[in-house]
Amino acid sequence: MGAFKLTISVLPQDLSVCRFGSNDAPKLPERGFYSITKTADELSVVCESDAIPPNCPKVEKGWRALKVEGPLDFSLTGILASLATPLAEAGISIFAISTYDTDYVLVKSENLPGAVEVLGRFCDVRS
Repeated sequence: MGAFKLTISVLPQDLSVCRFGSNDAPKLPERGFYSITKTADELSVVCESDAIPPNCPKVEKGWRALKVEGPLDFSLTGILASLATPLAEAGISIFAISTYDTDYVLVKSENLPGAVEVLGRFCDVRS
């Protein structure tokens, strides 16, 4: 990954992970943070909890996002692993989202203080 220190920002929004069937066409949020992933098996929408698409058949609420400040160069390696490994060792599960510019690590709200403490050992964490 290199010898630089990552900067992580804690996003203020409460997020939810929504699961739809692969052929569903949910009404997407019109504002705020959201991410969409579609595969042959499912369509997942991560969005702010107050903007969950109607008729969502399955939802997991109570997530918070830690944003790796970027943009990150595509040649960098091990960014997610450098975050996921110490969190896993601390018993904190994650849900990862990557964009063109950066990575987001979602943790359950109740695990946010522990995640900030763990990542703060080697990252600059900003609330």
